[in-house]
Amino acid sequence: MNSCVMGAEEIKKDMDITSWPSDLAYEQWVALPVSGARPSARYKHAAAVADENLYITGGSRNGRYLSDIQAFDLRSLTWSSLKLEIDPSADKSEDSGLQEVLPGISDHSMIKWENKLLLLGGHSKKSSDAMIVHFINLETHVCGVMETSGKIPVARGGHSVTLVGSKLIVFGGEDRSRKLLNDVHALDLQTMTWSVVEATQTPPAPRFDHSAAVHSERYLLIFGGCSHSIFFNDLHVLDLHTMEWSQPQVQGDLVSPRAGHAGISIDEMWYIVGGGDNNNGCPETLALNMSKLVWSTLTTLKERHPLASEGLSICSAIIDGGKYLVAFGGYNGKYNNEVFVMKLKPRDLSHPKIFQSPAAAAAAASVTAAYALAKSEKLDFPQIIDLNFNGVENNVPKKDINLEINAIKEEKVVLESSIDEARAENSRLREKIDELKSNHTELSKELQSVQSQLISERSRCFKLEAQIAELQKMLESLESIENEVQILRRQKSALEQEMEVSSTQQQGSGGVWRWIAGGT
Repeated sequence: MNSCVMGAEEIKKDMDITSWPSDLAYEQWVALPVSGARPSARYKHAAAVADENLYITGGSRNGRYLSDIQAFDLRSLTWSSLKLEIDPSADKSEDSGLQEVLPGISDHSMIKWENKLLLLGGHSKKSSDAMIVHFINLETHVCGVMETSGKIPVARGGHSVTLVGSKLIVFGGEDRSRKLLNDVHALDLQTMTWSVVEATQTPPAPRFDHSAAVHSERYLLIFGGCSHSIFFNDLHVLDLHTMEWSQPQVQGDLVSPRAGHAGISIDEMWYIVGGGDNNNGCPETLALNMSKLVWSTLTTLKERHPLASEGLSICSAIIDGGKYLVAFGGYNGKYNNEVFVMKLKPRDLSHPKIFQSPAAAAAAASVTAAYALAKSEKLDFPQIIDLNFNGVENNVPKKDINLEINAIKEEKVVLESSIDEARAENSRLREKIDELKSNHTELSKELQSVQSQLISERSRCFKLEAQIAELQKMLESLESIENEVQILRRQKSALEQEMEVSSTQQQGSGGVWRWIAGGT
């Protein structure tokens, strides 16, 4: 595991470009030099590798859906734009979007199948209720829509598409109304017929912008993604034989929640690059051993590196027998259009072989019995012996077989010890959960009591406010009454003055009449 922080190196421009694959160091990201024009920077596009060419379709930039298809030659390190032609067999009268050759689209998935690239789903300005499957013929550059039948899934983007044999498995995503999905559908590429995959047990929570891979053509793995408020770092497995979901325990390095990352599986390894949580990009390149369910960190890049982005793509390529990861695009505050490659270390996938002979057959039966014993005790061991008797050699010592059996027994003891530890840890966790539940119950009761008090206080407040309003009205009426009293007082005063003047006048008039009467 390489956990050192580093930036991606860049190939020297004056070197022989044709020999670049052999000059790379293992498990280090390198930015490839590009001759000529580059495609516009983008994210949420789709990518696939075919015949040492990296194909990029669609994507989004500044809220605009892109409709181009670009090809990057991994030998000459040059970009070219493919000129697509409309499928001549398409019905021009139908509004299928073919008049645009390929509509602007993002958050879609792309799979290489035979001589075609198949584009499934995605968001675009062209509204559709059901998922559309576009195709691009890599030989003729003809583009069109493939006719499908059966139970066609609802249109969506941010879903995952995984090739299992001759079927495509679609999981999750987000529909046109932003509803999150966790359904599973299968498209049979032989008959182009859709079907709904009915599974039991607990499925992953609805999500989009996750990643998916298949292991041993049987197990569908779902990792990460997000809802509208939560970012996930969980791993779920769907057994495609029993159609049962499970959430296995994983070991190794801690993995942070992320969405918008990119993943690609090679043999038993699943490589995860980039992603983020809308605030920070994930700079580490992860590898999950799908047989052992162990996470490891291949390398960690500097912050704000172009690969620490959301909405980037990752593909695998084989060049001169070597295996490479090829990454493009993404957004981390800035749109990216560089091509990065990582050369992977060769992995020895061979297992010890038991050679063909009568004695070897008997020994193999002993080993098989040991595995059967382990299975009867419900313990699964990693496969350490290949019971394929091709490529023969005689006379395997019995001592070697005994060593293998002893190794299995020792591993069984270790696993049993691990199980006991896990059970003890589960017991401690249950006790803690019970304690938390008890605390939660008490806090809930306190909360209900406080809420009741608040309701009572609110009622008192309402009553007080009503009384205050009445008092304010009374005060307003008192002011009016005082004004009326002042007016009445003034009127009374004026009346009293008038009465006094009138009385004075009457007294004066009576004296004159008395004088006249006396004179007479």
